[in-house]
Amino acid sequence: QVQLVESGGGLVQAGGSLRLSCAASEIIFNFYVMGWYRQAPGKQRELVAQITSGGTTVYADSVRGRFTISRDNAKSTVYLHMNTLKAEDKAVYYCAMPTHNYWGQGTQVTVSS
Repeated sequence: QVQLVESGGGLVQAGGSLRLSCAASEIIFNFYVMGWYRQAPGKQRELVAQITSGGTTVYADSVRGRFTISRDNAKSTVYLHMNTLKAEDKAVYYCAMPTHNYWGQGTQVTVSS
């Protein structure tokens, strides 16, 4: 089973930036779609962004233009660069390999206004 370990969450002021990282334990990471999801209190988990093995990206409307997903296959790591953060971006962010239903433990992002 692939282990996904997220890091980089924390507290940031509105308008600020954070970079989340997700390191995978297995090389198979390189061949599959990876995604970042988030879940805010009282809300369902939602897709934030995903990236294919070839680098094609998809973004939720709410983050397009502010967030950037990228991957470094040599490091088996996927990133989420978050800019111009808003209070509504506050959530637990999860890294996932959706085709295999592998999920990380989540990392909290809190945005203060």
